[in-house]
Amino acid sequence: MKTIYVLVLAMVMSVCILGQQKDKAVFVEPKSEYWEQIQNNVKEFNTKETPAAKSFKVDFTGMDIPKSKDEFTSYWHNEPTNQGVTGTCWSFSTTSFFESEIYRLSKQKIKLSQMYTAYWEYIEKARGFVQTRGKSVFGEGSQSNAVIRVWKKYGIVPLEAYSGKLPGQKSHDHSKMYEEMNNYLKSVKAMNAWDEETVVSTIKSILNSYMQAPPEFVNVDGKKYSPKEYLEKVTKLNLNDYYEFLSFMEYPYYTYAEYKVEDNWWHSKEYYNIPLDEFTSIIKNAIQKGFTVSIAGDVSEPGIESHSKVAIIPTFDIPSQYIDENSRQFRFTNGTSTDDHGIHIVGYENKNGKDWYLIKDSGSGAFNTGDKGYYFYSADYIKLKTLACLMHKDALGDYINKIK
Repeated sequence: MKTIYVLVLAMVMSVCILGQQKDKAVFVEPKSEYWEQIQNNVKEFNTKETPAAKSFKVDFTGMDIPKSKDEFTSYWHNEPTNQGVTGTCWSFSTTSFFESEIYRLSKQKIKLSQMYTAYWEYIEKARGFVQTRGKSVFGEGSQSNAVIRVWKKYGIVPLEAYSGKLPGQKSHDHSKMYEEMNNYLKSVKAMNAWDEETVVSTIKSILNSYMQAPPEFVNVDGKKYSPKEYLEKVTKLNLNDYYEFLSFMEYPYYTYAEYKVEDNWWHSKEYYNIPLDEFTSIIKNAIQKGFTVSIAGDVSEPGIESHSKVAIIPTFDIPSQYIDENSRQFRFTNGTSTDDHGIHIVGYENKNGKDWYLIKDSGSGAFNTGDKGYYFYSADYIKLKTLACLMHKDALGDYINKIK
């Protein structure tokens, strides 16, 4: 009897097991709506409302200002490119200038890599940091003539060969990369670890992880070139044909001087200092004769506004007739004129008796609205706020005879 009971129980259990549906699992995104609501309530309570920051700007309403780049006589240049979250305007503007020069001289439409130059400039800054025992500036900025210096040493490559971006990266961003490099160099200084080979190698490894290593060779029309060969044989630029100018009262005129700004970290003295009227004259003459000009200057002013696309000197700053060597020097000396930005003059117009310049700009503000990547600068703004300029010797005409 007991045996029969056990058999019956076993059969019942087997039927139950065989008839039971098996459970299965899937992957789901975790959800906790009420916890998120609590978090939002806490965040809302702890957030202090602050009024939106406002900047002091000129009211451009009703002003007779340019409205479009199409108003200007302009010269060939590649379409504006944004520099992203980087301090590489100096490379973007000067590279753009040399692209225009290549077209002017040989009618080649070439896009060059801005970040190739920036990569090697970081290497040179790190090297300089070691050689000066931490006294030279290691920042993101530099100067137009740094492009010439870097190209002479490392050459240059086309943009298609080196973008300086990681796969899938849409915009340049050097914020974390620069922070990592800067912190590393601070530790080098703190530990007095001045081994140049080690420092440069470490900086390269950081650059390579964020920008990738630049190419050692490029292929163009079936031919293989090193970057220096590409510079010489493809771009055909003679980098010794370019001059950079300043206009400051603190140096003797018609002499070479050091441009005393932080971004001139290697203390270049290759700037020719000339009177202000001549400084503005060579820029105007160059652009009227078909040359473009690379310039650097101050863009943190109430008279420049990205949505109006213009840069002027308002009368509440200084009336036009009072802009001279003294007012210009005064602003540079007291720090209200600073070397903020590098840009490229690509065109010119005279509008109702006033001169205006078409500016190609890689900064984000230039892409806010309207003609993306452009500004319209008044001649007064150039006169007061442009601190340095770079141009080809042929743009100078007979003025070249004044240069010692």
